[in-house]
Amino acid sequence: MTITEHPETKPKWWKEATIYQIYPASFKDSNDDGWGDLKGITCKLDYLKKLGADAIWVCPFYDSPQQDMGYDISDYEKVWPTYGTNEDCFELIKKTHEQGMKFITDLVINHCSTEHEWFKESKSSKTNPKRDWFFWRPPKGFDSDGKPIPPNNWRSFFGGSAWTFDETTNEFYLRLFASGQADLNWDNDDCRKAIYDTAIGFWLDHGVDGFRIDTAGLYSKRQGLPDSPVFDKNSEWQHPNWGSHNGARIHEFHREIRKYIEDRVKDGREIMTVGEVAHGNDNPLYTSAARREMSEVFSFAHVDMGASPFFRYNTEPFTLKKWKQAIADNFLFVNGTDTWSTIYLENHDQPRSITRFGDDSPKYRTLSGKLLALLESSLTGTLYVYQGQELGQINFKNWPIEKYEDVDVRTNYQIIRKKFGDNSKEMKDFVEGIALMSRDHSRTPMPWTAENPNAGFCGPDASPWYFLNESYQDGINVAQESENEHSVLNFWRKALKTRKENKNVMIYGYDFEFLDLDSDKLFSFTKKFEDKTLFAALNFSADEVEFKLPYENASLSLILGNYDEVDDTSRVLKPWEGRLYYVN
Repeated sequence: MTITEHPETKPKWWKEATIYQIYPASFKDSNDDGWGDLKGITCKLDYLKKLGADAIWVCPFYDSPQQDMGYDISDYEKVWPTYGTNEDCFELIKKTHEQGMKFITDLVINHCSTEHEWFKESKSSKTNPKRDWFFWRPPKGFDSDGKPIPPNNWRSFFGGSAWTFDETTNEFYLRLFASGQADLNWDNDDCRKAIYDTAIGFWLDHGVDGFRIDTAGLYSKRQGLPDSPVFDKNSEWQHPNWGSHNGARIHEFHREIRKYIEDRVKDGREIMTVGEVAHGNDNPLYTSAARREMSEVFSFAHVDMGASPFFRYNTEPFTLKKWKQAIADNFLFVNGTDTWSTIYLENHDQPRSITRFGDDSPKYRTLSGKLLALLESSLTGTLYVYQGQELGQINFKNWPIEKYEDVDVRTNYQIIRKKFGDNSKEMKDFVEGIALMSRDHSRTPMPWTAENPNAGFCGPDASPWYFLNESYQDGINVAQESENEHSVLNFWRKALKTRKENKNVMIYGYDFEFLDLDSDKLFSFTKKFEDKTLFAALNFSADEVEFKLPYENASLSLILGNYDEVDDTSRVLKPWEGRLYYVN
């Protein structure tokens, strides 16, 4: 094998890094006001280093009215005071670097808050110089009650119309997400330059090593913002991706961002970018090294498995085969190319992976949590671990609708309640759907101890900004898991160490091939690096399952398994057992 044959194996720090994602509101509260903060992150860097993290990605900490937990930014150059000060952030970046880790920040530039000065100027009059920095349109007409009709039929990702009427100038503005998240017009050159200088340049100057680019496929809207074709006949509002995702200028914009970064950084450090592109087949274009756009992207197919394409909370059954194929789609495209991939199962927009893809019963949650860690650590690409995932955190259980915080859940709850009623089948399906799929499951405060009432997230007299998942009382917390050598936490530490020690085949491995693809219980595959072949046999069921050797008369050497005692001569896997082997 040569780099010429497999350019994806060219070493980069961001390819080999395990990146730990932090949701600042819920990570660690340092001053007992009930909110996590930047000093709280700083005081836990030792924990992250011991886990095996090479970089941290911190979700938005910028000034914001918090309609969507900081993804509605009112000032890109200022820390939200509840999280601390700019100096606290600069200190966190410095301390992260002193630990030998990289610092990645969230880049939210499809939209900004309606409290941002840019939007305030834009909405002040139709002749304001910043009017064209956003999408303003007159009503399509008026209904029988005299209510203005939105300019097109696009649906907000959070439900309802993607347009909000503003009485200042009697026009609508486009906002694909919450009402306070106005979409920026990337076709305006002055708008783009301002975004680059304030959202990117400022933080590059203060030492960040990379950006997670929020909604990275949405910046190039379809010209004229026409009505979407009707994909969902049961809704008057249609999914906006047809008119907003992977548009005509999107690759031009990302090349422009990359050039801006390279021109701005003068100290030789290599900046990585990872774009949230969700759906589509543009991954090779976005991540080709020769095209100079993004380093890597997040795709959603594998985490959206089981959710209706029209409405996330309408859940559907899916097969292990389909999930296996969706996971592989994240990295198969890199084989023999100059592109790169990401590996993840959780983030701030997803529920807990054990509940979704494992078995969160007391009997099997630890084993299936370790199995998922084994799977992720074995796949090719940059590995992302979300806070609490390393503990084997599960979804919270039996919470009433009133305890959900997410603007997405709250908006859709009111829409369904108004349209169908509290006792309708639609409401019952919705409640079942959020119990499985809500983003709130990943946003509960981090359980550091078993101590009541706040699990060490904040002091006992403080009131956390959000309810804790009661699972901290059942051993899912850092303190107890650190002391338990058989815990999910300690298995993650072992798995990440093993991944680094075998990085050639585990991180850079190529020529991935499924074995037993049709099996509804077994996830098995091989992949290679030069003269090494890795073989994975993973049992995604509560039954005993026999696996086949990858080749006739193959000799196997165990690398890592998730059971404490492994008979590596046996070809029968116990419930939720996984093993990684070298093939000799």
